Amino acid sequence: TSSQIDKISKIAWEGLNLEKEENLVKKTCQELKINQKELANLTGFSEDSISKWNKGGKIPKSAENFFHTLIKLDKLSHIENLINQIKN
Repeated sequence: TSSQIDKISKIAWEGLNLEKEENLVKKTCQELKINQKELANLTGFSEDSISKWNKGGKIPKSAENFFHTLIKLDKLSHIENLINQIKN
């Protein structure tokens, strides 16, 4: 339906339109619906590093890229779910 296609378009656009966030740790946790400890377990980064970055510490480029990728993958899985709902 049109509303489902609109939802897919919105999610896809948001996923492609990720810009440098003021607090990327917080954004990643919010998008994935997890806490900082779970983010540390998921990524392999230490809880201390996650906490430091959340408080404004400089995030290494590799970690920043990884967080952006996690957010994009999460959005893609939402799109896939919506597409499957349309098909069924």
